[in-house]
Amino acid sequence: MFVFIFISCNRNRVEEMQTGQFEPTWESLAQYETPEWFQNAKFGIWAHWGPQCQPGQGDWYARFMYDEGGRQNKWHVENYGHPSEFGFKDVIHQWKAEKWNPDSLVRLYKRCGAQYFFAMANHHDNMDLWNSKYQPWNSVNMGPKKDIISGWANAAREHNLPFGLSVHAAHAWTWYEASQHADKNGPYAGIPYDGKLTKADGKGLWWDGYDPQDLYAQNHPLSKNSDDIHAIHSQWNWGNGASIPSKEYCEKFYNRTVDLINQFNPDLLYFDDTALPLYPVSDVGLKIAAHYYNSNMTQNSGKLEAVLFGKILSEQQKQCLVWDVEKGAPDQIQELPWQTCTCIGGWHYENWRGESGRYKPASEVIRMLVDVVSKNGNLLLNIPVKGDGSIDQYEVKVLEGIAAWMDDNKESIFDTRPWKIFGEGPVAEASNPIKAQGFNEGIIAKITASDIRFVQKGETVYATVMGIPSGDVLIKNLGKNNFKQEIDKIELLGSSEKVKWKQNESNLSIERPQNSPNDIAWVFKISLK
Repeated sequence: MFVFIFISCNRNRVEEMQTGQFEPTWESLAQYETPEWFQNAKFGIWAHWGPQCQPGQGDWYARFMYDEGGRQNKWHVENYGHPSEFGFKDVIHQWKAEKWNPDSLVRLYKRCGAQYFFAMANHHDNMDLWNSKYQPWNSVNMGPKKDIISGWANAAREHNLPFGLSVHAAHAWTWYEASQHADKNGPYAGIPYDGKLTKADGKGLWWDGYDPQDLYAQNHPLSKNSDDIHAIHSQWNWGNGASIPSKEYCEKFYNRTVDLINQFNPDLLYFDDTALPLYPVSDVGLKIAAHYYNSNMTQNSGKLEAVLFGKILSEQQKQCLVWDVEKGAPDQIQELPWQTCTCIGGWHYENWRGESGRYKPASEVIRMLVDVVSKNGNLLLNIPVKGDGSIDQYEVKVLEGIAAWMDDNKESIFDTRPWKIFGEGPVAEASNPIKAQGFNEGIIAKITASDIRFVQKGETVYATVMGIPSGDVLIKNLGKNNFKQEIDKIELLGSSEKVKWKQNESNLSIERPQNSPNDIAWVFKISLK
């Protein structure tokens, strides 16, 4: 039987926890109320960018490069050398971000309708992307030798966008365990990868003076079944035989994260964790949450304007922070505001997509946004950034498509609230349960003009047809039998053409306009008397 050990990380703490209204308990955090600005914002863009984008080989590179015989491992050996000789620490050394222009990118994202901007502060690879006081392996000391987060923060604030930070490093303890392994076959069989190297091993090398254990954190026994590269998914909540982090590791994570909050005062803070980081085996996530809320209130004259996200939340935990659903959405309206995070390609940049243009098209992004907003959610969209800090021409094309639709239809997205139902049509009426932390967004690709989504703003209902109708639009939930308010007029956003309509007992019948305002989704603005 697995027994959780709750670690209280009070000894040797350097960063003070801001005191105030919130205490580090779920009961106290339940005082949280989502700020109105976030409920109005609806759409954010994320730069999920760091040294793992340098190889251009996709997600979780710093783990899978140590998976003998795997795709990324084979690519790594072929292009960099064997991971016993060239590990992820050396990939960091290759990363220079030489084409990175945060102002230009954030300006483009705002042009596309983004109401907030997110940057990744660290990933499971454990490298901090700011001038971190507690992690020597950071982007100022090595790699680009730039304070990446400062650059993003300055650009976001220059363009008046709320600034968010995502923190993923709590799981480096188990995530990097693959770096402790060795090949079982071939000429390097039995030769350990570089995950157990120490500071002394770097004498005369580029990383002389730095301790690889500050990066890899592998001076501990392996988790159960660590030879299975996928076993970590069942251990994400520190159960099922996961190696439990030391109190020193927890303390360091606390200090790094509080330092990040104190330096940048983010408007939004995202943790890639079940509930809060290192919960339930440590209290540091609760302490960070309390610190963040109290600090934000201090910055905002006693008003809480912060948004904190967590995944796979209980109903109690959804009162304490905003539920984030990864690559998916609930299939009903949620009482509390929530967010989905997704990407147009992979989370980390993939060269093959940049060469082929295999990204989610603007049409799929917009339909996803409309669906999410109809259920009281926000969409956070990752645009993968190359290792050099640029985005490719196909990504720009997707963004241009989003911008063009937003130009005419943004009033149906921003500042809206859910209507009495979120939608009607075949997909709306189908069950689509969430899998683990999400992963049910595939249904969006099946949506057609037979599906309609609703939101409201004051005395206006927006009905979005999720495609281009081939004939008249029939909306059963706006027929007289279901809808008792009187309709004053109906307009098609992006069109000056007069809309002809009739409200019958069983439906609202809208005659199909002659001209199409766009090829993604038509929005009918229904004004009520």
